[in-house]
Amino acid sequence: MGGLGWLILSALTAIPMVKLLPFFGINKYWAAACLIPLGTIALLWWMGMKLQELEKR
Repeated sequence: MGGLGWLILSALTAIPMVKLLPFFGINKYWAAACLIPLGTIALLWWMGMKLQELEKR
């Protein structure tokens, strides 16, 4: 059950990332990084950095 739960959790985070990443100028295929534990955190950090850049303009 642990593997199945991990796949469900990964899908629940990857699907919204596919929609959000292009808004920040990041290729949507980077959503595959959600399959590893720190991948989601890294993408959120990257999106935060891009958001700060957009706010400066």
